[in-house]
Amino acid sequence: MDRVALRGLRARGHHGVFPREREEGQTFIVDLVLGLDTRPAAADDDLAKTVHYGIVAEEVVDVVQGEPVDLIETLAERIAQQCLKHEGVQEVEVCVHKPDAPITVPFDDVTITITRSRV
Repeated sequence: MDRVALRGLRARGHHGVFPREREEGQTFIVDLVLGLDTRPAAADDDLAKTVHYGIVAEEVVDVVQGEPVDLIETLAERIAQQCLKHEGVQEVEVCVHKPDAPITVPFDDVTITITRSRV
């Protein structure tokens, strides 16, 4: 399976279990790896035969900016399900970064990474 990766998609969302997270929001960063067969698109040089990563990026941002959830696990699942709606995408790896998580000690990042497929 071939891979199309999108790294560092940024959007502001209001996800989290604490009232401050819901009220003020914060930046979330999403990395995606889409698994698909790109041979038909390459053979015909045809965008319609692959995944339009610009559209995927916009949809992912819409999910992050959309309905708030408590857990980044839930957010990652919603993103994965949105990506799998694209016909050619057979598998997706989603990594959601929450660099401004409400943690009281110094840290660089909090992430969740999931892999989902059409099984």
